[in-house]
Amino acid sequence: MATLDGGRIGIASQALGIARAALDAATAYAKERKSFGVPIAQHQAIQFMLADMATELDAARLLTWRAAAMKDQGTRHTMQSAEAKLYASEVATRVAHKALQIHGGYGYSTEYPVERHYRDARITEIYEGTSEIQRIVISASMLKG
Repeated sequence: MATLDGGRIGIASQALGIARAALDAATAYAKERKSFGVPIAQHQAIQFMLADMATELDAARLLTWRAAAMKDQGTRHTMQSAEAKLYASEVATRVAHKALQIHGGYGYSTEYPVERHYRDARITEIYEGTSEIQRIVISASMLKG
């Protein structure tokens, strides 16, 4: 179980990197792409997506750091590692999805990195235990008595 706990922190970290790359790509694209004569970054809908992406990424980072700190301290961290892996992987998928949305049709083009980020993000929800398995681990830890 200790090996899985550590691996889950690794997958959470990988998901954070993917989400960060997707957010950076979306931010850069939003600043350069124009619609109605202005960069799309000036449209409130895009600003809200970017804000949500950044906020979720930060929350996932904090969960991951907590699990990693507990591991470094030698403290039991099964539940915290599962929470970090679950949340970070699902955030990575949501952030990559919004990055695709911001890129519009170009999001599916291999000319832009977001199509790869979306594929990479999605797999983090699967290996080292699916999101459903993480929810079982978390609830089992909560209900242990």
